[in-house]
Order: sequence, then structure tokens, then C-alpha cells
Amino acid sequence: MKYHDPLKQILTLTRAHWERDRGRPAARTAFREALRCRTPALGAEVYASENGERIFYHTCKSRACPTCGHWATMQWQRNRWATLPDVPYKGITFTMPDLLWTIFRDNRSLADALPAMAASVMEAWMTAKHGLRIGVIAILHTFNGRLEFNSHVHTMVSAGGLNASSNTWVSSVYYDRDHLMRMWRGAVIKLLHRAHCAGLLRAEMTFDQMEAMLTEQGKRWWSVKVQSFKSSEHFLRYAGRYARRPPIAQHRITYIGKRGVTFWAKDKKLGRRVDVQCALEEFVDRWAQHIPEHYRHAVRSFGLFAPRAVSQTSAAIFAVVGQRQQPRPRHLRWADSLKRVFGRDPLLDQTGQRMRWARRLVPVATR
Repeated sequence: MKYHDPLKQILTLTRAHWERDRGRPAARTAFREALRCRTPALGAEVYASENGERIFYHTCKSRACPTCGHWATMQWQRNRWATLPDVPYKGITFTMPDLLWTIFRDNRSLADALPAMAASVMEAWMTAKHGLRIGVIAILHTFNGRLEFNSHVHTMVSAGGLNASSNTWVSSVYYDRDHLMRMWRGAVIKLLHRAHCAGLLRAEMTFDQMEAMLTEQGKRWWSVKVQSFKSSEHFLRYAGRYARRPPIAQHRITYIGKRGVTFWAKDKKLGRRVDVQCALEEFVDRWAQHIPEHYRHAVRSFGLFAPRAVSQTSAAIFAVVGQRQQPRPRHLRWADSLKRVFGRDPLLDQTGQRMRWARRLVPVATR
């Protein structure tokens, strides 16, 4: 069964649940804005031609809105493409055992530290092993296909790096997955141990139980996946699935009832899609736990790709690799983005005549 804006429908049905005071303020704000997206509540712009007029309601730019998330992802991809040299890259995914997922879910400040930790691991290894400076983009990813909390980090790192002493670019070196895994595992366990000893860790375990669990998890194998990407464009298409969009796409929702919702997920063990059923309130709770806190960025850049480093050394890096730096792309207007997605210009009327801006509609007060 197809639904028009299924996420809005679910949020409307469960509003009394997620508006309660026990919910996270960041999630409540994101959900409220998503419900107001493209409605009179946010106001509108009116465009007209000789044949009539058309109303375009303003968007919410909420982290819970699929439409705004898709637009923000396109903007992010275009901006990053212009600042990254077109060289080989590695995509390295740092995961952890499932016993640690709930700890990072209940201690969000520690989860927010994971991207910087993953970048530090790679920078330290590359400096010690090869004496190179590298660029890293790290994306905190907290969900799996079932919307469960699964904290891990997707990173893009230059396959090689800059040799500062000779001012040359090394195109590619070998990334030792096992060595990176041991460094990552040690860093995560050390972070949790320090937080626990300082009394800052929220967990349903006694002190001795937590210490025993951390010791055990520090000895087991953790999964670190290394992929190769031929260009920055290749990686940015891959990373776009995690950068700005909500944790679930609307087309995955197949049924909405008064008490439950069904959506499909990919089961990697079975190698096929499976249906996931849960109560409406549980679905919203799963969704809410993946919305970042206010002013927290899921995507962060480090090393040669850090904002300050890019402004200072970007031109030099492009010169070293023998490429011309691309100009910063112009901001993608809403009409251009709609034309790119749907293949038609929204500012042409039914006869093909160009519509012009006529007036603005003020927001209509809602609950």
C-alpha cells in the first residue's frame, strides 16, 4: 500500500506520545518542524503568470524530514566535491560489539566523540607508519536497517597522503585492517573505562560488572571494513546515504495502522528483505533516538580536510597532485533542485510560460 507522506502520518497519529516531556527536546523540535514542512504554517511564496498563479510552501530543513534531508545531502555532496582532490580514497567503517550499543545510546556525549576518535586512530597510524598527513571525513552512523541503535563510524580517508618533508603526494599506501582494529578497540574501551571510573557513565550494571564486560570486549575481534574508492565522487555518492537524511526512507514503510507500522529492512545474514513490525509509538521512539542533539554535526572533517586546513592548504594540495581546484559551486536554488529531482521546471506554467514572483504568504499560526 502506498502512502502520501507516511512519516507525517505516523507523527500525527503519535503526537501525544512524542510530545510528552520525557522525550528528547531535539527530537520533539525535529518532529514538529517536519509536520509543518510545506504547509501554511511556514508561509509560502506565490509565483504567477498570465495564466494563473502557484503557491510554493516553505520547507522546514528539519533533520527528521525526508525531503529536506535529500536536498541537504545534494548540497553537501556538491560542496565537498569542489574541495576534495580527485584521488583514490579508502572507505573505512569502524564498528563495535552489540553489547556496547546501548551504552553509547544512553551516553550520547560519548557517541558524539566517536568520529574524532576514528580520525585520530587513522592519523596516528599513518603518521607513525608512513610519515604522511591525510584527510579524513567521518560520519557518525547510529542506526541499522531495523532502526535499532547501532553506533559505528563511516570514514573517508585519502588512500595516500602528503609527505610534508618532500612536499610530494603519495598516491596510495596499505591500510592494515587488523592494526587499525586494535587501535580503535583500545581507544573505545579506554574512553568507556575513563568515563566509568569518573562516575559519568549511565548504565544498568554494577561497577564490577561493567569493568568485567569492558575487559572481555577488549579482547574479542571487532569488525573494521576497508573499501577502495577510485575518486571523491564515488565515495560521496556512497556517503550521501548517511550524511543528512533521516534513518529511514519513506518508501520502506509498507503499512500504517491505528496501532502498528510495517517497514522492510535488508537482512544481511539471510541475504534478502524482511518485514519489521512494531507499534506506532515504538517506531517513533526508534526513529527519535537517531536524531542528533541541537548544533551537533553527524559529518565532521579532520586532518587535511578540516575546515581550517582546507582554507590554508587546499590550493597547495591541488597543485601537488597536479589538478586544478574547482570553484565553489553556487548555492542550489530550490527551483533548480526540484528540476534536478523531478525533471521539470516548477516555475513553468501549463503552457510553458515562465512564472514570476508575485507575493509572500505569512505563516499561519498552528498548534
